[in-house]
Amino acid sequence: MSMLSNLELLRRVPLFSALTGAQSASIADAIVKKRFKRAEMVVEQGKKSDALYIILTGRARVMSTDSRGREVILATLQPGDYIGEMSLIDDEPHSATVRTEVQTDVLMLDREAFSRCLPETNSMSFNILRGLVARLRHADRKIESLALMDVYGRVARSLLEFAVDDGAGNKKIREKISRQDLAKMVGASREMVSRVMKDLEERGFVDTQEDGSMIVKERLSSLT
Repeated sequence: MSMLSNLELLRRVPLFSALTGAQSASIADAIVKKRFKRAEMVVEQGKKSDALYIILTGRARVMSTDSRGREVILATLQPGDYIGEMSLIDDEPHSATVRTEVQTDVLMLDREAFSRCLPETNSMSFNILRGLVARLRHADRKIESLALMDVYGRVARSLLEFAVDDGAGNKKIREKISRQDLAKMVGASREMVSRVMKDLEERGFVDTQEDGSMIVKERLSSLT
């Protein structure tokens, strides 16, 4: 590993380029250098960790895995990229696993030090950050669906995302969703989505009401 000081290493990372001298010094005192071997896991999908990892050298792969163990590669990370920021911002489990492709050196920053770089939690800026993280998580799920699920699974997941509890123990989609819009959401033809929806209705997974709203049965999740 390089013998550069933590502060010198920090100044080479674009993520921290806007920090003041005092902020940089404070963060430099908190960072830890760590080396991961080839094929070693940095963060794991579905679990939490309390650190931000900034890649100094090496390369890592971001992968999402579905309930059947099928994987899709979401991204490849290079020096300067960082890992784990979404979980630190919204305190939710990681949406993907990150595994090194080669020996990889990182800077590791714990949750407390990372939080000092963030705006106040009651500020508009922080709320915008949380909103962006929510959109990124949704995008990850969408990519996973398109890559790993058939049309049935993609339609089922979209319907479940729209459904809310109606207060009577049922899941309900209150607003009518056109077949055309649903087709654009799941990346399929309108004709295919129409056939899937007809089959789901006939099999009792969903029940379309006269006003266009839809009752979604819980067992629909078995298709995702």
